[in-house]
Amino acid sequence: MTPSALILKAPRALAFEPLDLPQLGRGEVLIRTLYSGISAGTELSQYRGTNPFMHRRFDEALRLFMADQNPSWPYPVRHLGYEEVGEIVETSVADLPVGARVYGTWNHRTHFVAPADYARERLMPKGADPRIGIFSHIGAVALNGVHDANIRIGDLVAVFGLGVPGQIVVQAAAQSGAQVIALDPDPLRRETAVKLGAWMGMEPEGAAERIKEMTGGKGADSCIEVSGAAPALAEAIRAAAYASRVVAMGFFQGELSGVRLGEEFHHNRIQLICSQISGVAPEASHRWSKPRLWRTAIELQHRGVLDLMPLITHEAKFEDAPAMFERLDKGEAGMLQAVLSFQS
Repeated sequence: MTPSALILKAPRALAFEPLDLPQLGRGEVLIRTLYSGISAGTELSQYRGTNPFMHRRFDEALRLFMADQNPSWPYPVRHLGYEEVGEIVETSVADLPVGARVYGTWNHRTHFVAPADYARERLMPKGADPRIGIFSHIGAVALNGVHDANIRIGDLVAVFGLGVPGQIVVQAAAQSGAQVIALDPDPLRRETAVKLGAWMGMEPEGAAERIKEMTGGKGADSCIEVSGAAPALAEAIRAAAYASRVVAMGFFQGELSGVRLGEEFHHNRIQLICSQISGVAPEASHRWSKPRLWRTAIELQHRGVLDLMPLITHEAKFEDAPAMFERLDKGEAGMLQAVLSFQS
């Protein structure tokens, strides 16, 4: 396959760009991509041009978005994709042989030159299906959210939004000892969640009243919002028990309409926690890190604790990536994890 990368020239305008592969330096390996997952969250916000990094500059030192004329991600965007797995096809490192498989983030591209330390820390387990590697980052996002929910064995946890990250949250929360209610307007997504570990599925409209009735008026011990939809966050706040925690994992775009902070949020002393993969909870940072979360997402799959392969519903060749993005953008029914294959 000719070395190339997928880029975004303008909103909804994808193109392929040739890759010039440099000669390997000392301590480097050349990875040929096998599979790359498409994120229906962050990547679609790039594809649609709604991501805040495309309109404002994020000041790393101040951690503030600045409204100036120099956005952080100008066009053409060359960093689409963060769910990759590949195999080493050329190496200058003795303990990283040709054929070894590596997971990581190197965007939708056919090849990637990686430093030895990068590849060494991301080796796939021997004998593992390489496709589990595409869940390293999105799996870490989900695990981070479950950690932020402070789940205890026996808790009742409501998960709002059953896209790929929500489905992983459901499984991880259930494996943590919680009874999980999986909420989404899509009955097929609810059915998938129940098959893979949820206690029950439920439509989100009116969920707060039903959850309160089920719990004798108490509510859910914690709610995790994974859709990035304002109505889901509003209902999660309403469904949470007094002085309990709502974890906001979803990537909310623009302002939030319908989130009434003067009602249940205020009167029930709800804790609203943002969970985002740029960091872990400070109290756990001496033990947990992003590399550990990535590795754990792979190992839990390899050990059979998490079963994420059923989430892969659509696969296309790399050259058909624009059509796959268009299908995701239109919200095609039945789509969860879309995967690009680089197999010849």
